[in-house]
Amino acid sequence: MTALPPPAQQLIDGKLVGGSDGTTYPILNPATGEEIGQAPDGTAADVEGAIAAARRAFDESGWATDRDLRVRCLRQLHQALLDDADAFKALTTVEVGMPGFMMGAAGFDVPVDGLKWVTDLLEIYEFETDLGVAAPMGIKSQRTVRREPVGVVAAITPWNVPTQINLAKIGPALAAGCTVVLKPAPDTPWVAAELGRLVAEHTDIPAGVFNVVTPRSNDVAALLSTDPRVDMVSFTGSTSVGRAIMAAAAPTLKKVFLELGGKSAAIVLDDADIGSAAGATAFAACIHAGQGCAITTRLVVPREKYDEAVQVAAATMESIGAKDPADPGAICGPVISQVQRDRVKEYLRVAVEEGGTFATGGAVIDQPGFWIQPTVVAGLDNSSRLAQEEIFGPVLVVIPHDGDDDAVRIANESAYGLSGSVDSGDVERAKSVAARIRTGTIAVNGGVWFSPDAPFGGYKQSGIGREMGVAGFEEYLETKTIAEPAKG
Repeated sequence: MTALPPPAQQLIDGKLVGGSDGTTYPILNPATGEEIGQAPDGTAADVEGAIAAARRAFDESGWATDRDLRVRCLRQLHQALLDDADAFKALTTVEVGMPGFMMGAAGFDVPVDGLKWVTDLLEIYEFETDLGVAAPMGIKSQRTVRREPVGVVAAITPWNVPTQINLAKIGPALAAGCTVVLKPAPDTPWVAAELGRLVAEHTDIPAGVFNVVTPRSNDVAALLSTDPRVDMVSFTGSTSVGRAIMAAAAPTLKKVFLELGGKSAAIVLDDADIGSAAGATAFAACIHAGQGCAITTRLVVPREKYDEAVQVAAATMESIGAKDPADPGAICGPVISQVQRDRVKEYLRVAVEEGGTFATGGAVIDQPGFWIQPTVVAGLDNSSRLAQEEIFGPVLVVIPHDGDDDAVRIANESAYGLSGSVDSGDVERAKSVAARIRTGTIAVNGGVWFSPDAPFGGYKQSGIGREMGVAGFEEYLETKTIAEPAKG
């Protein structure tokens, strides 16, 4: 078995430290419920110290203006992650409960590739644009548009795919010239702390430029949203918490990036291969126990093929099952915690209350750790809570439609708009339907949008702004227009 990294510590002003009052909290393996380590329980003083360090580093160091320094340091971090890959992946499996096959995608490889991608972008990005000469109000002026870093960024991240989301915020923010305070979810503090250790021990990133704090208390973490020294909050998580962060940031008018919930629809048109589409959607709903905001958790199928779709989805989930994430064949592991398991269990109770039936699954698994049976729910329409609310478990709701227009209506009849898919025997028909879906990403006939160069984000209550791609990098920049008297 690969050895795990050193114990979790905070990184504050260039120093790896515990909590200022010495307190810790346990880190649990969700597959077993057993303690695998301890994390520093960051205090208000720790958060204040990290903010002060980030503010000082932005205002007084050359980080914001020295592109070559940033490129060199980010390349050092990228190499350190590659060198640390085995331990980092092992840690992710036991702390997050993430199946090993995901390490080749969102678990590790794609976010690490994303760090390289944004560093390559930094080397060529044009921070200044010449607008040429104009004579507004009769004054001949030379105009320049300059892009400058936002300043101090508070990055608040969730537990489901922490390395993907940590690096999707840290990489662009640091590349842009910002300084960062990273606050991970208390369910997965260790992978974030490991990033801090790599920065401290293997890069030339100046003290205070990157900080990691691991408070368990929401009240302590909330200081990041209210402190006037923080210029931007970049948050990924639930829509309810996103609203609270937006409200807390309002008095100081901070810039806010929000990547929030989803209840994405997989639309299958009447000329598609129903077996292939239903099977693929059921497979996706099982990945990492359904703990992904962009997973398609509503399977919207032609009414005349409804029974077949339910049967295929159920058979697919039964063949996958729920397995130890350390098992090389695991697709669906545990959910992250007892709190999350109980939340999913309550939705299964609601499914029956609303008149739904379970084609497979429908219960918790009675074993150590936090396990839910992969579940297909039939007999509900799109107005049900299970079709409207984000569950974050391996639960798929199958909904009938009566043609393309009705399928579009069902997909858009949601508070969310993060992702989705359309399958058809006619790619142009599928693209026409996809164009009508109000969502930030969408797959047509199995296409894959997840890539470091592709912007990701949502419409409606799925968030504000975009992560990854050039758009994700530019979230961390301000725009300044400069005018001077034109020569000649």
